[in-house]
Amino acid sequence: MIIHSDPKAALMGGARILPRLASFGAAFLITAFPLTLAAQKSAIKEPTIPREAMAQKYFGADAPWFLNNIPFLEIDDPEIQQIYFYRWKLLRSHIREIGPQGTTILEFLDNVPWARQPYTDLNDSASFHLMEARWMRDPTVVDDLIDHLYTGAANDRHFSESIAAATYATTLVTGDSGPALRHLDTMQYIYNAWDDHFDRARNLYWIEPLPDATEYTISSIDASGAGFTDHPGKDQNHNGFTGGFAYRSSINSYQYANAMAIARIATEAHVPDVASDYRERAERLRSAMLVQLWNPELQHFTDRYQRSTPYVTAGDFIRGRELVGYVPWAFELPPDDDSVSSKTYAEAWSHLLSPDQLAGAHGLRTAEPSYPRYLTQYRYDQATGQPECQWNGPSWPFQTSQALTGLANLLDDYPSSAISKADYLRLLRQYTNQHFLAPGKPDIEEDYNPDTGAPIVGLPRSHHYFHSTYIDLILSGLIGIRPRADNVLELDPLVPVQPGTNQRIRYFALQDLAYHHHDISVFYDEDGSRYHLGAGLSIFADHRRVSGPGPLALTRVTLPRLSRAITTAATQTPLHRIDLAVNPGFPGGPITSASSVDPAAPAEQAIDGRLWFFPEIANGWSPSAADSAATSWYQIDLRTPQTIGSIELYFFADGERFEPPSSFQLQYKDDDGWKEIPKRTRAPQTPIANGENRISFPSLRTQQLRIVFKNPPAPARLRLIEAKTFAP
Repeated sequence: MIIHSDPKAALMGGARILPRLASFGAAFLITAFPLTLAAQKSAIKEPTIPREAMAQKYFGADAPWFLNNIPFLEIDDPEIQQIYFYRWKLLRSHIREIGPQGTTILEFLDNVPWARQPYTDLNDSASFHLMEARWMRDPTVVDDLIDHLYTGAANDRHFSESIAAATYATTLVTGDSGPALRHLDTMQYIYNAWDDHFDRARNLYWIEPLPDATEYTISSIDASGAGFTDHPGKDQNHNGFTGGFAYRSSINSYQYANAMAIARIATEAHVPDVASDYRERAERLRSAMLVQLWNPELQHFTDRYQRSTPYVTAGDFIRGRELVGYVPWAFELPPDDDSVSSKTYAEAWSHLLSPDQLAGAHGLRTAEPSYPRYLTQYRYDQATGQPECQWNGPSWPFQTSQALTGLANLLDDYPSSAISKADYLRLLRQYTNQHFLAPGKPDIEEDYNPDTGAPIVGLPRSHHYFHSTYIDLILSGLIGIRPRADNVLELDPLVPVQPGTNQRIRYFALQDLAYHHHDISVFYDEDGSRYHLGAGLSIFADHRRVSGPGPLALTRVTLPRLSRAITTAATQTPLHRIDLAVNPGFPGGPITSASSVDPAAPAEQAIDGRLWFFPEIANGWSPSAADSAATSWYQIDLRTPQTIGSIELYFFADGERFEPPSSFQLQYKDDDGWKEIPKRTRAPQTPIANGENRISFPSLRTQQLRIVFKNPPAPARLRLIEAKTFAP
């Protein structure tokens, strides 16, 4: 089945962004399949890294999911390696089953009042999710998200976004253009809907910082007047939470990237008039940004006020540099030639290295400390009194990852400048360290004090927050896989090789990356002693060496073209297993009941499609703490008879309060009452926690299911995180 989105229904309810062009320069170009003579001579067996042991170390009982779904990384930096795998765990935990539409991906694990109901997703983080999920071996999750964004109203313009650009970027990894092609009309509809924020005289988009997902910026604080008083206002509507309408480099860069993506998708769809229209729009927008948003005095892309208030004047620049000024490079908007203007724009990157400007000791600042209201706290959570989100200096992974994406593009594609690969690695390591809430315990939060490293917001919702990239920064940045639209695999690693580099990386291995329907593995070995492939960089495609050993430098390998049959199949909706029991909150959907219920762990949470094993945020059903019975039961009413063939159960254990059941039995109801499901096959045989318990059986038809648990020995309690049911 091909899904074509209805543009109006999609809106109303119903890092490498741009492709690599063939500018070969000083690169190593190898054509694969058939192998060149040199490659034939070096056709040795691909080394293996200890994937199973690594999966067990980082994922425990949930290891099988990751062994099937992600490329594995071994690298000479234990913290980068740990956070790489943590970020995959983060992604897995934010995938939510939503029924016939498949899955979406969440920004917050738990629900927040401003999320879109009942899915609890948000469009401002969707492009980040696409950029991370595009590296999964199975494209189903990312394709489901694209379809959900364009047919399920998930891109509801609640916030500014670069979703069309990120959608196109996913196809550069998967090699499948179908998910983008089938939504071309809706992409244009949503793009044009932003005309209500477009100034035709300036040819620029404007936005209030709040719907730009960045409240309390310099523009909003100063426009409210709070930036010019010694005593911040107590009314959040008059101190910078709202207001500050400005022409920003964020929304204009997003719209530039979206227009370029639409143009490229239209070219592939053989709609030249659309391609030409959006390419021209992008170029006009780019030109306007370079002239009007570049601040010569600050040597930075800077907001300009779109409207006046008693405190600011329309057309004026804001009074300070912000990290958002690097977003244009995340989409390769500034010129990349060797011209004077290109070098002028590149001067902005010196501010990223200055401790007095945007380079905090523990993270990149969102505003410079010279701004008079730097880190002034205006907003607090009403329930707890804890600080709330602001962008007047705190370090946000959201914009840190955008800046690092821009830096990777700068180092790969722009003339040399004062900033180096060693700077990229140092800033990446700083960002990596930001993920540790405690030594050895990853837990990425919303924002941090860039001068102390401590989390600022730190509210219960903030644990394991997903509005940034990291996997993409490793794979397309540090390792240097630069996705392209053609059949060339391009590597341009950002690993510094200078002898004097502090804590340089001596080796890395990336194994079983799915790229354009090929299995790709990359090995770097400084002296050849670890992987025994020779010193330098080696590339394997489908387990045959196609490049190396060679220098750690720009390398291109031509992969075999796909057959027409594969290309045609790419336009089809991916096949996915639909959880028949899930109900994220639909009236008329499956319902539950249980022998008893802990009010803090209601029964419906075990079929709400959310699945994670982090202890910081509770999820799932538990029997009442007052229930001392040796057994308990959980029941699912599918509301209509369904043919089923398997059930998956997920239990939580923390080694203290919660443990999996000692055993369980599955029952179904027919006209004669409750019966045990016959001929079951279990994997594993004994119930496990924090992983999948899969039970398969010959297909049967029923409307009601019951699981009877033998509870764990007291004082431990049972916690059922999720119960899933599938057709045969």
